[in-house]
Amino acid sequence: MVVSGFYLKVQQFDQLCYFELSWGQGQQIGVTLAYPDALNFKYQEWQRIYLGFYNTELRGKVAEIGSFNAPPVDWHARLVEAEAQLLYEFHHWLRSAELYEIRATIAKAINTDIFLICSSLDLDRLPWEVWEIGTEFALDSTKFRIVRTPLNRRGIIANAKPDNAPRKAKILAILGDESNLNFDAEKQAIRSLRSVADVTFVGLRSHESITELKTKIVQAIAADSGWDILFFAGHSNETNLTGGELGIAPNTALLLSEIKPALTIAKERGLQVAIFNSCKGLSIANTLIDLGISEVAVMREPIHNRVAEEFFLRFVQTLAQYKDVHESLLTATKYIKLEKNFTYPSAYLIPSLFRHPEAKSFCIQPSSWTEIFEKLKPTRLEAIALLFILTISLSLSLQRWALQRRILVQAIYRQLTNQVESVPDAPILLVQIDETSIRKANISNPKPMNRQYLASLVDALVAKNARIIGIDYLLDRPQAQADRILAESIQNAISAPQPTWFVLAATHNLKGEWLQALPEIASLNWSLQGDIKVLPWYMRLFSMDDWQTQPWHFSNLLTLSYELQRIPNSPQPQSDSQTDLLQQINAFLKDGNKSHQTILSSQRANLQPITGLSYWLDQMWMHPIIDFSIPSQQVYRSLPAWELLENSAMIPNLQQQIVMIAPGGYNEAGISKDGEDNFHRDLPPAVKYWRNQESSQNKNRVITGGETHAFMVHHLLTRRLVVPIPDFWITAMAILVGKSLSILPIEKQKFIWQWLFIPTVITGIYGLVSLQVYISLAILLPGILPSATVWLYFVLPYFERNKNA
Repeated sequence: MVVSGFYLKVQQFDQLCYFELSWGQGQQIGVTLAYPDALNFKYQEWQRIYLGFYNTELRGKVAEIGSFNAPPVDWHARLVEAEAQLLYEFHHWLRSAELYEIRATIAKAINTDIFLICSSLDLDRLPWEVWEIGTEFALDSTKFRIVRTPLNRRGIIANAKPDNAPRKAKILAILGDESNLNFDAEKQAIRSLRSVADVTFVGLRSHESITELKTKIVQAIAADSGWDILFFAGHSNETNLTGGELGIAPNTALLLSEIKPALTIAKERGLQVAIFNSCKGLSIANTLIDLGISEVAVMREPIHNRVAEEFFLRFVQTLAQYKDVHESLLTATKYIKLEKNFTYPSAYLIPSLFRHPEAKSFCIQPSSWTEIFEKLKPTRLEAIALLFILTISLSLSLQRWALQRRILVQAIYRQLTNQVESVPDAPILLVQIDETSIRKANISNPKPMNRQYLASLVDALVAKNARIIGIDYLLDRPQAQADRILAESIQNAISAPQPTWFVLAATHNLKGEWLQALPEIASLNWSLQGDIKVLPWYMRLFSMDDWQTQPWHFSNLLTLSYELQRIPNSPQPQSDSQTDLLQQINAFLKDGNKSHQTILSSQRANLQPITGLSYWLDQMWMHPIIDFSIPSQQVYRSLPAWELLENSAMIPNLQQQIVMIAPGGYNEAGISKDGEDNFHRDLPPAVKYWRNQESSQNKNRVITGGETHAFMVHHLLTRRLVVPIPDFWITAMAILVGKSLSILPIEKQKFIWQWLFIPTVITGIYGLVSLQVYISLAILLPGILPSATVWLYFVLPYFERNKNA
């Protein structure tokens, strides 16, 4: 019969005992048995003689009974005789006919634990561990392990760490009153575990007060790091109401009720085992299991200091062999019984283990880091190849090249899987002043752009109810009469019943000075000015820290304006306002309302600490990228400036859109040099791919600054900020994956093609998952270098074998 565990509850009612055995799916046997008075008498007699023999160096307080060094009587012989009489009476009682069915049911099981529940401390003090259940059935009694559990178990046990967790166990050892006890043997035993466990000692120091000692113990128990095992050595005793007491200093006890909160915290942080190598720990065990500690090992009676040392040394030796706590306790008890019985008679009857029924016995896990390291250590050829790959993964120029090819693959995947959204009206209208517009307007020199022409575009847009207009032209140089015309157009738009927000261009020169629109064109009181500098392929992020000292980015301010327009009672541009619009917005965002959470709802919109650190390393770790895998039609609608002026009747209402007036790719577009606004060398392959899908005759091989701004505004509005996971990070993970797979016990020489099937499947699955993760979670996982790293571990051994052949 396979049973996970039996539960045997023993309850005493005056002179009767009720035995209840339960197991499996609700099976239960209950019998009533008389409790013999002789058993109580034999126990008390044994206890008296036991204390007479071990009357010095006890880890508990008992009355003086003779002398251990010079006993007035032969205490050893009397103790052996008292033990025999006690066990005879105990076994005779348990072999009663009334208990036969219970014994027979247990005997049918195979290697199981019997959880013993006693209703009183008097029953708990009996040596239940020596019950030879299987003797009458000619069975080995070691098949059955008796483990105690209290009647009350209200606490929830802590979640045990995974069995294969590659870490050392953590042990907190609390040493009690050392004034008349010596703990050197136990210290040495615990230190011997340091190869498999981290050990911390706590005890009284000469300069400490009792209050400081208690505080130190409580803080150690509740430490943030958590513990697996709590060990106590010293005096202890049972108490009726406080759960027990621990002697921590001369004439000073720490009550369990005083450290109960700390123990609760320790349990929640992983504490599973408590070992009390001290006297009379029954109430301590009951209290701790009730609290939710998984296992508690205690001594039920006073224990001599030398016995405690011998027991604990053997216990620790077994625990270090990766045996569980229960097995370690049984081994130590057996050692005391068989090897030390003449020296320490009856001592083997004292240790007991309490365990929560829902918990497995704790076992220190072998630390195989050395073995793992040896297996994972790269060969010389692997080390050279890996160094080369990791160096490449830190090259920013190569990262950018690979990044855009990765986004190209993403664009193709979007199209093949039909994950391109159909957007009837893109959120952004890009009014582009292109070559045709310049010719039609008879502008002989578009650098700087004619302000009167810009004014006509503003008027046309305002007539179509445009509420947000960004002008991607730097207006820092005067144009006399044209400036007044543009200023009048802007001021009229702001003075309307529904004012239009304007975001004007700003940038800094080589000296670091900020170049902004002339005050004659736009007063700072009613316009916003944003930095138009772009990072090729990367987003410009919100930065709440420095927007008062330097302009926010152009795309950020367009997004901010769009969001603020939709919030009641938010600041609005006013031509007669005496307060800077930027200051009004700043006060609004910091006035305690939650508006800014709507505007900056994505944490990725702000510079993250890891990204700031990466700049120092000349990297762009975790900096959101511009998602060019999305077709431009889904991001913005492009309209030539000439068409806005000539066919304005065909233009729909623009109240719900952001409008940008920007250069449209003409040769002179730029600030410091011609063509600076046209990114022809940095044309993203994904953009080229989508243009070719629209028309194979599309010869446009540049992406303008305005189009880049439009992508950034779209991403901020839709909260789609794609975060690239650094190549270096994933490549480092691929090293572990590749090396782990390469050491699998597979015959590689004879089955080379089957062997190479493994990296094919792994990199294929990784590639598909990373493509979908990009779309679903906006996380970009690098593909080329991690895949190459995994393949490296499968291909290099093949070449090494051919080289050595």
